[in-house]
Amino acid sequence: MNCPKCQNELQVQSEICPHCDIVFEKYLKYHPEQSARQDAQSVIVTLYEEDDTKPLSQILFHEMQQTTLADFIGRAIILAGLIIWSWQLISAPIESNAVGNSFLHRVNLPFHEAGHIIFRPFGAFITSLGGTLGQLLMPSICTGVLLLKTRDPFGASVALWWVGENFLDIAPYMNDARAGQLPLLGGNFGHSAPYGFHDWQYLLTESGLLQYDYFLAKAVFVIGSAIMLLSLLWSGLLLVKRYKGMNRPC
Repeated sequence: MNCPKCQNELQVQSEICPHCDIVFEKYLKYHPEQSARQDAQSVIVTLYEEDDTKPLSQILFHEMQQTTLADFIGRAIILAGLIIWSWQLISAPIESNAVGNSFLHRVNLPFHEAGHIIFRPFGAFITSLGGTLGQLLMPSICTGVLLLKTRDPFGASVALWWVGENFLDIAPYMNDARAGQLPLLGGNFGHSAPYGFHDWQYLLTESGLLQYDYFLAKAVFVIGSAIMLLSLLWSGLLLVKRYKGMNRPC
């Protein structure tokens, strides 16, 4: 710290300045503005010393847990399963609604419906969009928590795969905006349900983009596929890093 009176730097902590001989406690008592300045300096120094900002690569690939054989095998099985599942979902045409027929669609559905409720105060348009936002926000939140809070990059990569899968889940619904052939909640269909019941029919009609439903669905499908492939690459690199850690001599 620096002396609040003479501003000379103090090499050791002391109650008296060796340069001007003031007693810090007494001086700061009668000079409160100097006391506030000293406190601010202390906060800045503390924040600087405690700053644990890490490079992005360290955040993405640093794991807190010890590497064990069982852990490695379990993660390898998960990754292999995701690779096979990704191929099945990505290679299927949008019209087949392969994602909608998988069990994950039933996992995504409650978050979709919850999104309608959460975003209801923002008007009819955002309420309809809220279903899509809800099913994208949940896996995104999981990704952030696992990566930044739990410090589990592999878990975050799996959650990121779930984000991409939700994009694929949205694409057939968007692709069905004009046709209205997909079954909706409650046994309704877009072509016979009241206007506004089919989210993307309503959203694209209101925004004047209904004629682009196929193109937009394809774009969303491509984005989801890219996110899924990126997450698989991330998982694979983490697995390679774990394998090298297992074979590293003590």
